[in-house]
Amino acid sequence: MLRRCVSCRRLCDRTLLWRVVRQADGSVSLDQGMGRSAYLCPEPSCLEEARRRRRLQRGLRCAVSDAIIASLEARLE
Repeated sequence: MLRRCVSCRRLCDRTLLWRVVRQADGSVSLDQGMGRSAYLCPEPSCLEEARRRRRLQRGLRCAVSDAIIASLEARLE
């Protein structure tokens, strides 16, 4: 199944993308759970663009904590 990166807007298979999920209780988690999802390419340029332009916040329609961004940055290494 194809999904679109919120940053670069490229269509990719969803297994190649990171999934950020807004849970029903309003919390945000990575990769698992049910709720509104936003997908992001696992590349530094996409992560930086998403952070700078607040693409995850717009895609999920909620605030995304710095801890989630830091977790994604840690995955890059």
